Amino acid sequence: MTEPRGIDLLVSGAEVLTFDDAGKVVRDGAIAIAGNEIVWVGTRSEAASLYRAKDTLNASGMIAMPGLVDCHVHTAQQFLRGKLASLGNMGNLREPIWKRYLIPFESGLEPEDVYCSGLSAYSSMIGCGTTCFLEAGGPCPDEMGRAADEIGVRGRIAMSTMDIDDTLPQGFRLSTEEALQRSEALVKRWAPHSRVNAWLALRQIIVNSETLRLEMDALARQLKTRIHTHLCEGTYEVEYTIDNYGMRPAEYLNSIGVLNDRLHCAHSVLMNHKEIDLYAANDVSSCHCAMNNFIIGQPHLFELVRRNVRVGLGTDGAATRGTLDLFQVAHYAVLGQQILDGTPMHGSSPMSYADMLRQVVRGGARAAHLEAVIGSLEPGKRADLILIGTGDYDQYPMYDPVITAAEHTVGRNVQTVIIDGRMVMKDRQLLTVDLGPMRERVAKQYAQIMERFDRAIG
Repeated sequence: MTEPRGIDLLVSGAEVLTFDDAGKVVRDGAIAIAGNEIVWVGTRSEAASLYRAKDTLNASGMIAMPGLVDCHVHTAQQFLRGKLASLGNMGNLREPIWKRYLIPFESGLEPEDVYCSGLSAYSSMIGCGTTCFLEAGGPCPDEMGRAADEIGVRGRIAMSTMDIDDTLPQGFRLSTEEALQRSEALVKRWAPHSRVNAWLALRQIIVNSETLRLEMDALARQLKTRIHTHLCEGTYEVEYTIDNYGMRPAEYLNSIGVLNDRLHCAHSVLMNHKEIDLYAANDVSSCHCAMNNFIIGQPHLFELVRRNVRVGLGTDGAATRGTLDLFQVAHYAVLGQQILDGTPMHGSSPMSYADMLRQVVRGGARAAHLEAVIGSLEPGKRADLILIGTGDYDQYPMYDPVITAAEHTVGRNVQTVIIDGRMVMKDRQLLTVDLGPMRERVAKQYAQIMERFDRAIG
């Protein structure tokens, strides 16, 4: 008789949604974890004779599934939550909100503010079941990385780069050479980390020179990394590229060779069918920020998914819509997509809630170019998983765990989170960092942060 194999952790008794290619569900299942890796998935009864675990986590009555991937977040904007909504529309309404409000806010942050914002954002993500994030590019990225490292989340940090436009706040406009040098150094500094690495970033076409776009693409190729940018986000951007280059945004980037598999394009709303073809042909990755994209225009999520484009979902940070809960973003995306595409007579909706949750998990892993590492519960993948309680008032009773996870679950239902084989939250208690000092500092600094912001926007 074969001796049971020693492992570090056995998650036992959950309804396991593997999100593998077949969509396998294991009822009364178990997940064996050794180090930071999943080594086996099967039934609880099988696990008893196969494995001897240092620790066993009783997950009876819960749903186990892969962690969610937030494909577009602004870490440094966490403390703007609720502020923009209170301001209403101010200033030049033709000027994009990121230039009118978000850049001025970021320009007033001290490094320690960004670190605290990171602790706040990443703890909120973990509390909602997000185990991996893609930072859009902001100030003090090393402070974001410090917070992500300490709190235990997986992520890709990035530095905002803008090398044109005299109206940008002092210190936020870099020379082209400085933007490239600092970005390269950032990627190299974080390359050895097992969970937190750095990508390059181009903030927006209208604040990036063509030289920076071309050189950043060459740098991404050299460093074997990606570039996070905003694309097809606003009418101002479409008008800018037509006025300056005679082409729409994605067409223009394609014409200079920058629209390729190294580019990750947040929003991607104001596209025509030719640009969707270019995304598919060039293996571009994208992010659908449902809670903001439907304000911009008519997103093309369903078409991008049908064309097998790498597309995930993102929250866009807490500043604009106030939530980092990807379950809620997915619910919003289902309804928005159905309103746009309609429901054919005697047919189903374009994307079901289960389809959309799969897009968050598998689609997000693909958009992050991490599909070989995360996105499903299978042997050989990293042990990034969440346990969802199923006894909440608006979940009970559970008939089908897939339906419960996709339709009846929001972030507060997530009970336990494991990232890279490490339990970072248990029974909704964060285990890695004491957030008390962060909250104390923010309580003292918040008024000053807002005063600086109010001065910056006039």
